Amino acid sequence: MSDPNHAKFRELLDQNHQWPDFYTWKFIVKAESSSQVVELLGGYEVTIKTSEKGNYVSISARKLVQTTDEVLALYHLVSGIPGVMSL
Repeated sequence: MSDPNHAKFRELLDQNHQWPDFYTWKFIVKAESSSQVVELLGGYEVTIKTSEKGNYVSISARKLVQTTDEVLALYHLVSGIPGVMSL
């Protein structure tokens, strides 16, 4: 991908991880979209917290991954779901 942010993030991942390694993804999701995100996380250690008003859900997912590409692939999958903010 030619996006400079994507390239910088890839570089940071490679500098800070020696694969295989555990990685934790964090997402803030509109409550109505949370089940779509959770469905993608089969096999992940998942933590879910609902906001005080119930409008948003915080989802953390942790998994042992083999490469930077695996990390980026999940971010790419989740980015297709409306109302998701990746942290």
